[in-house]
Amino acid sequence: MSQPSKSPPVPKVAQAARGASSRGPRWERRKEARPQELLAAALDIFVERGFAAARLEDVAARAGVSKGTLYLYFDNKESLFKSVVRSNMLPLLEEAEGMVDRYEGHSADLLRDLILGWWASVADTKLNGISKLMMAESGNFPELAQFYHAEVVTRCNATIVRMLERGIRRGEFRAIDAEHMKRVIVAPVLMLMLWSQSFGPCSIEPVEPGAYLDNFIDLCLNGLLTKP
Repeated sequence: MSQPSKSPPVPKVAQAARGASSRGPRWERRKEARPQELLAAALDIFVERGFAAARLEDVAARAGVSKGTLYLYFDNKESLFKSVVRSNMLPLLEEAEGMVDRYEGHSADLLRDLILGWWASVADTKLNGISKLMMAESGNFPELAQFYHAEVVTRCNATIVRMLERGIRRGEFRAIDAEHMKRVIVAPVLMLMLWSQSFGPCSIEPVEPGAYLDNFIDLCLNGLLTKP
């Protein structure tokens, strides 16, 4: 009695291809993820080396692609940097703006939440390196400085002014000049960000950010709050 013929073994390459097709084409998933991989690699390179010293080939190598692949998504180093800023900073700014719009509590608590939230999501992360980069290199790259001011600094300042005006309108803050007060609030936070990035490693006595911010917020509120 003849034995039924056996099907020839499926090559491993074909097996892998069948498995991949059941999950969706691998190259499609990779292509969709590639811009975010490039942006993550670019953030690392910009923070580590600054804008002037960052090279696109190093960003591509960090992301595991060729330099030519990077140019499929970004025209040049400037457009890549702008995309890094927009993809990382603008969602955080939108979140802060929404917090001011929706907040139901006292303006003192809103001020505290905005400052501590900004520190946790930006200043205490690698995004702090972008702020340091802009402070260090804006003079050499004025077009980038104008871009950063228009898309980040202006919106950040406007959010602080709206928070202060909310407190004044509700009778929770004194009738101060909100436009000038925003600078008084921003400057110490920027100093702490710069300290943590630059001066901190040289300091014999390190600055503890939590204690610094607690004292700074206490100082602000004692100047802002209306007296009972």
